Amino acid sequence: MFRIFLVEDDPEIAGALERQLTAWNYQVGLVQNFQDVLSDFRAFQPHLVLLDISLPYRNGYHWCEEIRKISKVPILFLSSTADNLNIIMAVNLGGDDFLPKPFDLNILLVKVQALLRRAYDFGTPEATLEHQGAVLDPAAAVLVYEGRRLPLTKNECRILQTLLEQKGKVVGRDALMERLWETDSYVDENALTVNVARLRRKLEGAGLPGFITTKKGMGYLIGN
Repeated sequence: MFRIFLVEDDPEIAGALERQLTAWNYQVGLVQNFQDVLSDFRAFQPHLVLLDISLPYRNGYHWCEEIRKISKVPILFLSSTADNLNIIMAVNLGGDDFLPKPFDLNILLVKVQALLRRAYDFGTPEATLEHQGAVLDPAAAVLVYEGRRLPLTKNECRILQTLLEQKGKVVGRDALMERLWETDSYVDENALTVNVARLRRKLEGAGLPGFITTKKGMGYLIGN
């Protein structure tokens, strides 16, 4: 099920959109903290964002720029300020589309479906994964931490993705090797050790020492 993150400060509009999107079989998350929209975004890990421009504390342009630092998730602006200047700004700052208020819900559905289709080709989307402020985008093979983008190799990304998906649990070396084999990358014990060591050096260089913990005789762990 696709997850849609709704950033709208009008409770009536937010409630109506939540009901309609839920009826269309989408999972909807409403922003809880307008002072820190990005934290809510990271916690929900959406596949698409519906974003108003006029918001408390900081406007939608600001949060669009912040989201774009860590994710390529589609962003659809919803706003009553639909003059050409605002539409141009929304797109230039990272928005994928713009829908003026008031709008027909059927038009919203068409735009949501089109953005999801272009972004995920109706396959199974890979959501971003977060721990201690570090956000992994598996589709781009990039880890973002404190505004810095850390490119990863295919094996490094798959190892980190597997550990983050099982955050708080020990992942055995055999399980990691099997996960890598799924991508046609044959990895033996020695190669896995080399890949994990290289990944750790990258993480340490990015300011994340001890991000991956070794559990002797068991495997690797992220989180407690």
